[in-house]
Amino acid sequence: MDQAANPSPGFRRNPSHRITVEPFDGAVTVTFSDAVIASSDEALVLREADYPPVFYIPFKDIYFEFLKPSGTSTHCPYKGDASYWDVSAVGEAAKDIMWAYEAPYDEMVRIKNHGAFYSDKVRIEANPSSGAVGADL
Repeated sequence: MDQAANPSPGFRRNPSHRITVEPFDGAVTVTFSDAVIASSDEALVLREADYPPVFYIPFKDIYFEFLKPSGTSTHCPYKGDASYWDVSAVGEAAKDIMWAYEAPYDEMVRIKNHGAFYSDKVRIEANPSSGAVGADL
């Protein structure tokens, strides 16, 4: 069996911990201060334990002209090291509005090159196409 190049220490210590990442069947739009800062029909939904589901938007669908790296970072034993971005739009600003795992552990490679937003700092509108995947978000 091949060894993973960057395995998650969290899953090694707690193999029963479950994190799922699935495509969201629909469109997700993220708005800050009436400016659309991300819009995608290729978002992923990450579900982990008792946490609320989180949308991860592909970098190509995030409007980085509104964002700048903040210098903040955190570590998750399951996903890896997260980087954060501040936002400035329509005369308003907020710190650490988006995070991303730019070099996630092997088990979470699906969220690489995707960003997630704090739902208490932005407006996230999810419109499911079929209602099946996003119905409980």
